[in-house]
Order: sequence, then C-alpha cells, then structure tokens
Amino acid sequence: MDKITKDKLEKYYKITKEAIEKAKSSKSKFNDDVRSDFLNMIESYYKDAEYFESKGDIVSAFAAINYAHGWLDAGARIGVFLVKDSRLFTV
Repeated sequence: MDKITKDKLEKYYKITKEAIEKAKSSKSKFNDDVRSDFLNMIESYYKDAEYFESKGDIVSAFAAINYAHGWLDAGARIGVFLVKDSRLFTV
C-alpha cells in the first residue's frame, strides 16, 4: 500500500474523469468565469498527469491527478459545482 502502481494511477484517472464529467454537467452558484477558471485548472492538472505518466514519472502523475481532484472537491465544497455525489466529491 505504500507504492504508486499503474493500477492505482488508472483508478484515480477513472474517478477524476468521471467527476470532471459530472462537474461539467452540474449547475453552479457562481458565474461562468469562476466555473471556467476552475475547469481550466482541473483539466490542466489532468493533462499534466498524462504528460508525467508518458515520461514514466508515476509519482508526479499521481500528484497532478490528485491536484485535479482537489480542485474538483474545492469547487464542489463552495458551490462552483452543485453536486451531491459523495463517491466522487467531498460534499
């Protein structure tokens, strides 16, 4: 449990991708600029994770995918994404 495996990384990609799709289809109590800014950061970190993985840097890929999910959780927590799925978000 103290190693980042390809399987663990793939699990986090899958969960984060699912959360991104749910966030994109959700409503928001913020304006479009705030929502777009959050989604831009999330997608940038997701792409960073893919880049690091392609270079064989699994640790940095895992960190980046977790940053992406952190932005998702923060957005859900403050209402940028009005979601209620506690499996995908900290709500």
